[in-house]
Amino acid sequence: MAETMLIAKGICKYFPGVKALTGVDFELKAGEIHCLMGENGAGKSTLIKVLTGVETLDGGEIFLEKRHIQPRSPQHAQQLGISTVYQEVNLCPNLSVAENIFIGREPRKIGRIDWKEINRRATALLIKMNLDIDVTQPLERYSVAIQQMVAIARALDISAKVLILDEPTSSLDAKEVEHLFSVIRKLKEHGMGILFVTHFIEQVYAVSDRITILRNGSLVGVYKTAELPRVQLIAKMLGRTFEEFNAGIKTKTQIAEVNEQECVFLQVRGLGSRGAIAPFDLTVQKGEILGLVGLLGSGRTETARMIFGLDKSDSGEIRIEGKRLKILSPANAIKQGLAFCPENRKTEGIIDNLSVRENIILALQAKLGWRKYIARKRQEEIADKYIALLSIKTSGKEQLVKNLSGGNQQKVILARWLITQPKLLILDEPTRGIDVGTKAEIQKLILQLAEEGMSVIFISSELDESIRCCDRLAVLRDRVKIAELAGEEIEEKVVMQTIAGV
Repeated sequence: MAETMLIAKGICKYFPGVKALTGVDFELKAGEIHCLMGENGAGKSTLIKVLTGVETLDGGEIFLEKRHIQPRSPQHAQQLGISTVYQEVNLCPNLSVAENIFIGREPRKIGRIDWKEINRRATALLIKMNLDIDVTQPLERYSVAIQQMVAIARALDISAKVLILDEPTSSLDAKEVEHLFSVIRKLKEHGMGILFVTHFIEQVYAVSDRITILRNGSLVGVYKTAELPRVQLIAKMLGRTFEEFNAGIKTKTQIAEVNEQECVFLQVRGLGSRGAIAPFDLTVQKGEILGLVGLLGSGRTETARMIFGLDKSDSGEIRIEGKRLKILSPANAIKQGLAFCPENRKTEGIIDNLSVRENIILALQAKLGWRKYIARKRQEEIADKYIALLSIKTSGKEQLVKNLSGGNQQKVILARWLITQPKLLILDEPTRGIDVGTKAEIQKLILQLAEEGMSVIFISSELDESIRCCDRLAVLRDRVKIAELAGEEIEEKVVMQTIAGV
């Protein structure tokens, strides 16, 4: 049996009103690649922050090589032997590759930095990782994949005993991922313990030895990767037993195939972007609710953002009502009748220092153009109408939107887009973090809008919500659209098996 490298016992971490981690245990062996899995809010990031000294724990103990440790900061954690490479490379792009590897630890000769030695050691370190590049060149000249390798090289040179890789493959293509995995396997052979965080199911089974699953801040269990079927992994992450997926088949009324082409509003062909989402085809009919389903990181949000012009595509085309169009920006999308409610309402949705009224009229003003200013009286009429229509609980239209509850903020964002009278409404997690009553109201509104002829693209992490609301489901896994489900196929067992690749 391999020696246990890192042990975390009974880890607890609390934030105001939130139990981020409750009695979580974790164990990492030497020469092991251990995947940490869980959906949003499971506690993965918090556990990493506790292990690396970003957050102080409120309960529990951490042991590294049987020695009790209390990391006070990421730098202290590195000194102890725990290094982390994050999804967003935390290096200095304007400095050379060699400088990035040795920054703050430069070898010196006669009181001065020994640049020759720095470049020699950096080159030797990268060659060990099968990477032969000019280390004197600025880091920014190299791809994200190479920058990730440089970050790992820096971590290794600090003599890390434990290497934490937090979503390192999210911006890499298949060839770059395989190169990274070959490096990880080599590190494993040399006895390093590697904690690997990813949402890509295929990668979990390609590289890991064991899996720890968290849900809602608690430990679900620890499993040998080879002994845990994929569908069971997904079921445990989502908090359902596999047997529950066998209970009951819910049929859905399919859109009539008569005059199908005349019913199509949006047609996407081969749209994609290297490192973001594989080229995909998608069709949305008038009055249809199309759900995008898959685990966190499967590519649902990337798909929605690309359709709306928030992210650029490097292949494919979009047709709206049969006409080929270039949607180069959200402004283009709005003019074509598209609307988008983003996943993160706090940072991408509301403007918290503006009033409810000002937040509601933003999209309409953008659609009309800033030269066609909406008169104050008209703004107030619009705000009053949609506050009443959506039952937004506010002291008045001039109340700052940041002082509303999360559910009412979500309604303000919906109101903003509804007044533009969109033909296609893209909703990314519209009911996340809101109470049950408000959630039901929003679901009812979505169904009503579809009945009135509006097309909807719907994204939700709650599978039962997608099944309840959607006419068709597009299933994504590892940023690839893998299937479409309709009619009697739209039931939990089938969706889960499709996501798992069964």
